[in-house]
Amino acid sequence: MNTQEKLIDIIQDFDTAMLVTRSDGGVMDARPMAIAQATDDGAIWFVTDRNSGKIADLMLDSDVAVTMQGKRQFVTVSGECRVMDDRAKIEELWKEAWKCWFPEGKSDPSIVLLKIEPTRGEYWDNSGVAGLKYLIKAGKAYLQGERAETDASVNASVSM
Repeated sequence: MNTQEKLIDIIQDFDTAMLVTRSDGGVMDARPMAIAQATDDGAIWFVTDRNSGKIADLMLDSDVAVTMQGKRQFVTVSGECRVMDDRAKIEELWKEAWKCWFPEGKSDPSIVLLKIEPTRGEYWDNSGVAGLKYLIKAGKAYLQGERAETDASVNASVSM
């Protein structure tokens, strides 16, 4: 598995993320979002209300950051966000739990999609065997008074 595939694989393990936009005053605003879909090409889809503040932010600046954090896995993605009113895609992604935000269901006119098209990403993966290997390397480096090095199984920056 190459580093881009690993990044996408880790992203697909997450259900939520922080979406970071820039407001008209230049302030970075972050908010938690449920991930509607993370595709094999790296795109990350969210659903939101077309009248939310993040839409105003995105109309001014479509560059975004998305961050994800788990117990042993961390991801950051930078990319461009497109606001889409694609009813077929909304139908495909619809989850009944969203009805508490969109009472009219999938036909609610306030629903829009956010599609993040990543340009770069980075992951830190201390899960499973990779995490155990890193722990051993870090312990050895500590005992020898050296700096612990990581390899692509643990950390990599990825251009997309």
